[in-house]
Amino acid sequence: MKNLIPIILLSVVILTSCSPVKRTFENDLLAHFQSSDGSEKVLTKDDISHLPQPVQRYFEHCGYIGKPLPMNAEVVWADSHIKMAPDKKWMKLKTTQFNCVEVPFRIAYMKARMFGIIPFDGRDIYFGGHGHMYGKVANLITVFDEKDQEIAQSALIIILAEALLVPGYALADYISWEPVDENSAKARLVHTGIDVSGIFFFNEQGEMTRFETGDRYYMHPEKGNVLTAFSAEVGDYKKQGDLKIPGSLLAVWHLDSGRYEYWKGNISEIKYNISIAP
Repeated sequence: MKNLIPIILLSVVILTSCSPVKRTFENDLLAHFQSSDGSEKVLTKDDISHLPQPVQRYFEHCGYIGKPLPMNAEVVWADSHIKMAPDKKWMKLKTTQFNCVEVPFRIAYMKARMFGIIPFDGRDIYFGGHGHMYGKVANLITVFDEKDQEIAQSALIIILAEALLVPGYALADYISWEPVDENSAKARLVHTGIDVSGIFFFNEQGEMTRFETGDRYYMHPEKGNVLTAFSAEVGDYKKQGDLKIPGSLLAVWHLDSGRYEYWKGNISEIKYNISIAP
């Protein structure tokens, strides 16, 4: 038993020491996050007059008119879960996420414990035309380290899917809009040669309920990266001061075998136009 104690203590140190994935996340956040300079533009109806009617209705219903236009955000998740495969169980995550508009940027750090004890850390990022998915188990075993063009496109489509979560995206010059009907609109995002698009759906009240695209790659266990129908769905809305923000989100792959709900989360709050000190 005495001989096992050093091994057990060493294992605890390895499993609880600072994750290289978290350090990468923190370094990337400091390097690329565009902090607010305190001179936020106040959004007017004239600013959104060129947008399709359902998108204008969203801005008005959710209370963004007359408020500073969100140009960056920390999305604070109350809880989140991931399902690693269609036949797997949900695994609880702690998710930290930041977005910026001026130069399209999104970064998320996800932490979990497999089997209740083994730490898993993952970091997703899009910046400057590059995407990178990086994850480790027990701070030792790299389970994914993907950074090809397909990952970049998939990361950029998530920025588009979240365009109304951080509404400054909707007015950025790299996103264009066209109407579909009274309750839907198509958006196209072009950045560094990557061209993606999708359709936003709205209810009668003006709330965005769903985003759909065919431009995201699914990592098929046998076929590799395959363009696959994807949707992001909003379950409800909640009050945040004078604003209404999405309360819960669900990410879904629409596979040939059926609907694969793989990520879900509840938003505690969205902190807009923030600054991060180095």
